[in-house]
Amino acid sequence: MSLWVEGDWIAAAAVVLLFAFLAGGALIATSRKPEFAGHPKGLYMLFFAEMWERFSYYGMRAILVFYLAQHWLFSEAKSNVIYGAYTALVYITPVLGGYLADRYLGQRKAVLFGGLLLAAGHSLMAVEGTGGQNDPTINVFWLALAFIIVGSGFLKANISVMVGQLYNLTDTRRDAAYTIFYMGINVGAALGTIMVAYLGQTIGWGYGFGLAGIGMLAGLVVFVLGKPALRGAGEAPAPLDRSKEMMLYGVGFASVAVIWALVQYQDVIQTLLAVSGIALLGYVLYESFKLPKEPRERMFAILFLISLNPIFWGLFEQAGGSMNQFTDKFVDRSGVPAGIFQSINPIYIILFAPLFAGLWQMLAKRGLEPSAPAKFGIALLQMGLANLVLVWGAKAWGIEAMTPVILVFAYYLLATTAELCLSPVGLSAMNRLAPKFLASLIMGAWFYMTAVGNFVAGKIGEATGGHDGAITKDGLLHIYDLFGWIAIGVGVVVLLLSPMVRKWMHLDTLRDDGAPMGAEPEGLRPPKTDL
Repeated sequence: MSLWVEGDWIAAAAVVLLFAFLAGGALIATSRKPEFAGHPKGLYMLFFAEMWERFSYYGMRAILVFYLAQHWLFSEAKSNVIYGAYTALVYITPVLGGYLADRYLGQRKAVLFGGLLLAAGHSLMAVEGTGGQNDPTINVFWLALAFIIVGSGFLKANISVMVGQLYNLTDTRRDAAYTIFYMGINVGAALGTIMVAYLGQTIGWGYGFGLAGIGMLAGLVVFVLGKPALRGAGEAPAPLDRSKEMMLYGVGFASVAVIWALVQYQDVIQTLLAVSGIALLGYVLYESFKLPKEPRERMFAILFLISLNPIFWGLFEQAGGSMNQFTDKFVDRSGVPAGIFQSINPIYIILFAPLFAGLWQMLAKRGLEPSAPAKFGIALLQMGLANLVLVWGAKAWGIEAMTPVILVFAYYLLATTAELCLSPVGLSAMNRLAPKFLASLIMGAWFYMTAVGNFVAGKIGEATGGHDGAITKDGLLHIYDLFGWIAIGVGVVVLLLSPMVRKWMHLDTLRDDGAPMGAEPEGLRPPKTDL
């Protein structure tokens, strides 16, 4: 049986799975029981909604660098920079979306609005034009990216916050819930990558991107049907005047216009990331010093964890950029479209996420669970080792020879176990440690520093290119070796500091209303303006 016939079977199986997940999501969302399999029913509704959003996002991500280089005719190095700028903006806009949700819209309406923008953006990606940078249709491409970026800003941080709102702060199921939620992300990512990459790289770019848009619309259907399962989670903090609500949506559309211009100038994005990053972290630090001792130290722990995002995601996000190109050019993949290999990571997540969720719960019951900062240190060690295993294996096999595909699987295995030690744990820590009045802003700051990591990833990917902008095997292995050792060094330092950071978290004095034990809840509310 040929690879393409096998690919048809893969695509057909993925379609069946997609419809099964849509039916399952609708069934759980409309069920009258308050819990399902030991967790609030709302968790599974959010699981399915986020699954479809990630289907569209990761499907597009799997072929974006190829689309940039092969259709719009950017160099491979420049394609990495554009990819890094795009993914950076996807993670920075949650600061705006989180702020508007915290203060005015509430998380549910913000997620719904973001989903509509995302559906529009993914649909516009299907407009190909004739290709090349002189084709006026490239402006539609930039507009599609802008819609996706702003839509992600309204959806991404807020849907993660809603997961936390389903649980008490001291509920031991929280880390497991975020890991289950993270598994949903990766079910969508795996299916989206396989189907969009297959259609985009074998039939036509527009088919792949169009399918991503259909996936986003499916996510919106699940989210709307599942509103009762949220039991009031994510609603606006106060009644909102209709005209003011429309004005906020207008801000969202105006942001699309700004991002349309910004995404075309990557050097400007680099400067803005630096300036606004300092301002954002400065504001978080300023808010920290207004708080009593224990919540203030929790904010210090948050800042410590957030600061590790750039190095981790700068390496991890090579997956959609330079690692994708490496697989395309230098790996013996027997004719399988390179983008499909982007599904390895989410498939590993699906396999290992339940094991990690069970492991954390088992260790917690015995008092042996590593702290969040210790898990971050372990994650950095594994990410560094993933780089080094690829480098050592490729060099041992021979620089001139095509690298065996087993090394790609080994790289993603280590990157995946690293991700499971950091990303769901980080989401849980941000939601648990942040004062309620800053919940979405802190989640936005988490994604902001992830944005910095994504831009760093683009610059690292650019550095793997030769003088003509083409990715070289020697250049890539040299850069991967360097940053692999950097990640291991940082991981060791984080492990050494983790006992101190764990003390800052004051987990033993958290109570369900968000205030430390023995203190009045007022201690975690915004300070009065006259103080």
